[in-house]
Amino acid sequence: MEIFKLKAVSRDSFGTKHAKAYRKEDLIPSVLYGGNDDKKFLVKPLDVRELIYTHEFKTVELDFDGELIKAIVKDVQFHPVTDKIIHIDFQELVEGRNVKVSVPVHFEGVAKGVKEGGTLMPLMRKVIIKTTPDHLVNHIVGDITHLGLGQSIRVNQLTIPEGIEIMHDANIPVGYIEIPRSLKSAQDAAVKEGAEKAETASE
Repeated sequence: MEIFKLKAVSRDSFGTKHAKAYRKEDLIPSVLYGGNDDKKFLVKPLDVRELIYTHEFKTVELDFDGELIKAIVKDVQFHPVTDKIIHIDFQELVEGRNVKVSVPVHFEGVAKGVKEGGTLMPLMRKVIIKTTPDHLVNHIVGDITHLGLGQSIRVNQLTIPEGIEIMHDANIPVGYIEIPRSLKSAQDAAVKEGAEKAETASE
């Protein structure tokens, strides 16, 4: 499990007015929830770039002047015009306590249907899992090697590590192999031709 280390900058002023002032200084107001006490602090935009702008799920090790606390990003607020990060909520990870997180799905292997000209079409790029901090993973794997044209992989066919529960219906499709139009046309033509021959033979 990849851990992202992040320095928490101390904050001594609070409220909307001060939050705006911190943003002008290129600092992002942040809050850590879930522990014994909520912690309000600041982070630098460059420090969180690889944490926020990524498809991977990562746990965070927040450094409060030597006090290290493991957490996850719970919510990120962006400016409606500039799209800059203006606030981040973190949730503290407590040993033995379940947490729900959204992690990406990684499709592994080359599907049989892709080799035959089809295209992999992801339907769910992320899934929600419930687990304890010691069982958190960066992603969930889906082996698509066996998929033929028109076939799909479902939630219950994903590789689920021990200690993790997927919070979705087991039969929901996660991805499928799309049949290309050219192949569909050829199949339709073959079916039509076969039907016409059968009709002629019966006359």
